[in-house]
Amino acid sequence: MPDIFDLIIIGAGPAGITAAVYAARKRLKLIILTGDIGGQAAWSGEIENYTGFNIISGPELAVKFDEHIKQFKLPIKESEEAISLTSDNGIFTVTTPKGKYSASSVIIASGKRSRELNVPGEKEFKNKGLTYCATCDGPLFAGKEVAVIGGGNSALDAAIQLARYCSKVYIVNNTENLGGDEVMRDQVIKNPVVSVINGAKVMSILGEKAVSAVRVESALAGLSEIPVNGVFVEIGLLPNSEFASLVKRNGSGEILVDTGCATSIPGIFAAGDVTNVAEKQIIIAAGEGAKASLAVFKYLVTNGKL
Repeated sequence: MPDIFDLIIIGAGPAGITAAVYAARKRLKLIILTGDIGGQAAWSGEIENYTGFNIISGPELAVKFDEHIKQFKLPIKESEEAISLTSDNGIFTVTTPKGKYSASSVIIASGKRSRELNVPGEKEFKNKGLTYCATCDGPLFAGKEVAVIGGGNSALDAAIQLARYCSKVYIVNNTENLGGDEVMRDQVIKNPVVSVINGAKVMSILGEKAVSAVRVESALAGLSEIPVNGVFVEIGLLPNSEFASLVKRNGSGEILVDTGCATSIPGIFAAGDVTNVAEKQIIIAAGEGAKASLAVFKYLVTNGKL
């Protein structure tokens, strides 16, 4: 019979890593299932609002997460994203492409993924000039002209990063005005390398072997083409919750949780960006991970599972 863990944590971003730290300190028998360590935090540029660091890059913070969690010598199954979550007589089983794992409780901290444009050329030019991560791929476009698609904080962050080494950065925003934080909007607007195109909808991505242009449509200019070598899609995120059909989710696919991170199923908890918690911030995800782990410990003790 396979091992029954006290806790399975799905995801190793800020929420999952923090949950694991708290669970390890409670001496729970746990396992972490994740695609990677760091989650969306690893994609961020400079982070200036994470307590304890005046400024730190996303990749640097992900390394800190990795170093911290590995001190506990926990079983971490990387490149094992959850496919399904089932329940049988109070025991939960998570299936991944590589195996099945069972536990008395689960914390879902699987985060979100980039939303796609769903326009012609997107799939054809993915990783051929079209990408969803400025932090990861931006340096490959040094000295080139690029387009950032979107108008919120993630798009603004990408534009600020890219303006450091690209010759020109276009922001293609389908609303009338940029969103995001005022301090970030100011940086973008004042940057001579950045041009903002508001009220413009991306119609297709053009090119032969690689991206060569973006075709957009706007009320002012009609249909036009913007010649670029790179396209960075930053139009929001979708929760990685498809496997979690056991629990209640909202219309956006976010897992519904109460103030203690409990879901609609006793024994299943959720934390971070995969939930309906209002603000999607690294520090908030970390705090929610801590809450979820403490709630799990209480649940296990109360129900005689420890």
